[in-house]
Amino acid sequence: MPPIPDALNKGEPVQIVTTSDCDDHTFELNEEALTKILCDDAVKNKKICVLSVAGAFRKGKSFLLDFLLRYLHKNGSAGWLGQDDEPLTGFSWRGGSERETTGIWAWSKLFICEAPCPGGEEVAVMLLDTQGAFDTESTVKDCATVFALSTMISSVQTFNLSQNIQEDDLHHLQLFTEYGRLALEKGEIKEKPFQSLLFLVRDWSYPYEYDYGAEGGSKVLDRKLSTQNAKRHEELQEVRKHIRSCFEQISCFLMPHPGLAVARHKAFDGRLADIDKEFLQNLEDLAPLLLSPENLVVKSINGTHVTCKGLLEYFKAYINIYQSADLPEPKTMLRATSEANNLAAVAQALDHYNTEMDKVCGGEKPYLGPEELDEKHKQILASAMELFEKTPKMGGADFSQSYADGLLKDIEERYDQYTKNNESKNLFNVARTPITLVVTMVLMYVISGCFGLVGLYSFSNLANLVLGISITALILWSYVRYSGQYLQIGASIDSSADFVWCQVVYGPAYKFLSSSSDSSRTPKKKD
Repeated sequence: MPPIPDALNKGEPVQIVTTSDCDDHTFELNEEALTKILCDDAVKNKKICVLSVAGAFRKGKSFLLDFLLRYLHKNGSAGWLGQDDEPLTGFSWRGGSERETTGIWAWSKLFICEAPCPGGEEVAVMLLDTQGAFDTESTVKDCATVFALSTMISSVQTFNLSQNIQEDDLHHLQLFTEYGRLALEKGEIKEKPFQSLLFLVRDWSYPYEYDYGAEGGSKVLDRKLSTQNAKRHEELQEVRKHIRSCFEQISCFLMPHPGLAVARHKAFDGRLADIDKEFLQNLEDLAPLLLSPENLVVKSINGTHVTCKGLLEYFKAYINIYQSADLPEPKTMLRATSEANNLAAVAQALDHYNTEMDKVCGGEKPYLGPEELDEKHKQILASAMELFEKTPKMGGADFSQSYADGLLKDIEERYDQYTKNNESKNLFNVARTPITLVVTMVLMYVISGCFGLVGLYSFSNLANLVLGISITALILWSYVRYSGQYLQIGASIDSSADFVWCQVVYGPAYKFLSSSSDSSRTPKKKD
């Protein structure tokens, strides 16, 4: 596209929201460039009207905006479309199948127009060009963020569509506007969060049913967004109710195809001579419908008109929301459904594990030996994992693997809880500390007496010392358990008693009994 001659000094496209170079696909605000546009002394205190064009990529959004630029540059005067051989300049556009625009772009100079209010107050008009949705490089989150952000900022959002208003267009609009509504809920918003939405249907092929222009568009819109059709499925009705609840005003405009020369000729540069006359006639109706003084829509938030300088602050606040992790990530319907399927399968399998384990050792069930409990756990774990595998799920095996891993982790955590609960039912384990201390006291009393009888008074005194420490520890432990104070002291006594039990009492006894049992089972050799 030919550059704008510097002599005209009519401005240039400036990227105000850029995509990061990182893999996380985040968007960043070009605050310096936006400040130059909105905080110029000539406009900063004026109220602002923001017109944005959004939609799928390679559908002529920038091409349309350049005609709107031409209308504003010439103040909508007669012949504003220009000469037949005049190339179209402004926002970057070109033919072809690859995307041209990324992020959000604004025209560097605001246009001063009379507002539709008493006294003819001057307002500034800002044009925004947005990254096309659903190209091969953008995620669903990218598309939703750009559309939602431009809708939040604009006073008029033009939803650029091809040929018709399809059901998938409405579902995408529902997703994108809901993403914007969630972001706006960070502050106080009115019942309808967005202002004006225009469905711009390009290449309309059915003028014999509905005429080109606003009148035919109104009839198409009434039919497409009707909530009175009793035959329409409830899910489809909800989509339409959602869209109507999001915008104060919704309209539609039908545009014809611009002509084969526009679509097929690589050298096309926007000259009127190459564009279909019927397209130009409807373009002469569309531009004033959006930009004539009586039709301008001043940007308003919570019922208050926004100035240029104020819009800068909203830009910064909104971009911060989308840079944070506060919002859920929008996903394709397949991914969202696959996640729901897998989560439901996980919940079913985990519920199966809990139910079966409760039968084994839950509630008032008696204490179960550790080896038997572990064996039951392994059997029920296998059946739970088998149930998860057999449950029909969308997304494929690779997608489900992470959910299977998460299920296994959840089950192991639940098993730890069941193990602790089972151990709490073992009366001996509950009373291990006092039993250990009492056994120690008895042993030390006996040992002290024995050493005293044979005259080994040093060893007898040592045994008496351990006896005294055990009595003191038992008294302290009882006080901690009764009062709930000095819990750290109680924990130290418990750990010491565990050590004595495992290393001095239970451990050696267990080894002795095990060795005796093994020897008794060993057959004797015959002579």
